[in-house]
Amino acid sequence: MIADSKTLITQEIKWKYVNMNPTAPPIKGLIKMHKPEQPNQLVVNWQGAPAYKLARLFTQLTPLPNRHNVDNTRDVIKKLNDTPILPHFTLASLDITNLYTNIPVAETWNTISNTLKENLLRPSDPTRIVKLV
Repeated sequence: MIADSKTLITQEIKWKYVNMNPTAPPIKGLIKMHKPEQPNQLVVNWQGAPAYKLARLFTQLTPLPNRHNVDNTRDVIKKLNDTPILPHFTLASLDITNLYTNIPVAETWNTISNTLKENLLRPSDPTRIVKLV
């Protein structure tokens, strides 16, 4: 896919997105000690996966538009500190399991395709790696 790309990745930088020593991602099980039945939380290190670098490129080209996304705990704390919380507000934390079991493939493909086209046609960063052909 990287070698055949004519628009997303220029010839000069294709080597940056190829994992020369790919490995199967290791998986660890961490026990959730604070929960009654102490379920496992599976953690996967994807850095050795063949498409890891390419996936990072796509996340840079297709930023999530939702302003309620958070990156980590520090980001949550910062956003909560910057948010006025009135007495009648209720905060909720959702522990979602099996979230991505029924993703509609056609709609997802259209969303990604449209976002990529929008970012490619109106690049906001002059140093962007995208080269339109």
